[in-house]
Amino acid sequence: MDKVAEQLTDLLAADLDDGFTELVRIHARGVHAFLLRVSGSPAEADDLGQDTFLRAYTALQSYSPERRRQLSPRAWLMTIAANVWRNHVRSSVRRPVSVMRVDDAQDTWSDHRPGPAERALNADDRDRLVAALSELPEYYRIPVVLRHVVGMSYAEVAQVQGCPVGTAKAQVSRAMGDLRRLLAPDEELREVRT
Repeated sequence: MDKVAEQLTDLLAADLDDGFTELVRIHARGVHAFLLRVSGSPAEADDLGQDTFLRAYTALQSYSPERRRQLSPRAWLMTIAANVWRNHVRSSVRRPVSVMRVDDAQDTWSDHRPGPAERALNADDRDRLVAALSELPEYYRIPVVLRHVVGMSYAEVAQVQGCPVGTAKAQVSRAMGDLRRLLAPDEELREVRT
């Protein structure tokens, strides 16, 4: 556990309200970025983010100080956010995800190596990236967003997904392959078909 997470869990253990305020300050942007990418809607991301933090606070109230001290805050919050998203999908009639602008979320891509993030250099590419991401099935969309938008390690992604690290790596790899295929220029697709 890094120093910031350790200080945060110590604060949560000592004073729930001050600790929770700090938890929100540190992790609200990451939770929102995750929910924005999986939902495709800024309004849904806001609503689901509020639900995530409400559930987190409710859970923390029932935890002993020792249990609060042992949390991995980011992975714990992302697990709650992923479950809130899954519950939302289950309980609502699935509508087509609208294409959104990603100007605000552009800086949340943590992986700066060549890939989909570099394809988002202009508005058309950003729109194509968001549309392609929304076409991924949930079981690939969530891990790729956790890894490449939120910037979580594979171990943290596996913790959120409740699966082995190898499975998390495979899910991210398959999602990235699907994104590359979805984002391939039409000329490349024509070459593959002939």
